Amino acid sequence: MRTFDVAPLYRSTVGFDRLFSMLDQAARIEPSTQWPPYDIEKVGEDAYRITMAVAGFSQDEIELTQHDTTLLVTGQKKDKDGGRDYLHRGIAARAFRQTFSLADHVKVTGASLENGLLAVDLKREVPEALKPRRIAIGGRQAAVGQDNAPAQVEHRADHQSKAA
Repeated sequence: MRTFDVAPLYRSTVGFDRLFSMLDQAARIEPSTQWPPYDIEKVGEDAYRITMAVAGFSQDEIELTQHDTTLLVTGQKKDKDGGRDYLHRGIAARAFRQTFSLADHVKVTGASLENGLLAVDLKREVPEALKPRRIAIGGRQAAVGQDNAPAQVEHRADHQSKAA
């Protein structure tokens, strides 16, 4: 039986394409990564959005931290029961910690919390120095325009023969 190494195919992907596969595999392995549920979508050429369902959490109970290529989203519910006596408690109030591995040059551009959905906007901004640049290929015309060098050599030869 033959096996094929598909790792080189992953190296050529851009943005979240590879990350999506990694997250999908991690979600199948570790059940704790399934809560809170989230979506990752591509909203533009170099723009992405992570949407997390965080019903019951307020803005001051959620923290977003980006360090290099890692985005950490944590939520810690503040104790606001106020002596309530619940007969059934179905709204999850447990703390969560979700880590996302971002592609190179992906930055968080904003976040919003509306109707229990946390939306984290991301943008891939490659520095100009790292972007590919087009290089013009010179033909016969470029070579003709650069024939100053042989003229200098001949000039030096004439100058040396006069000096002798």
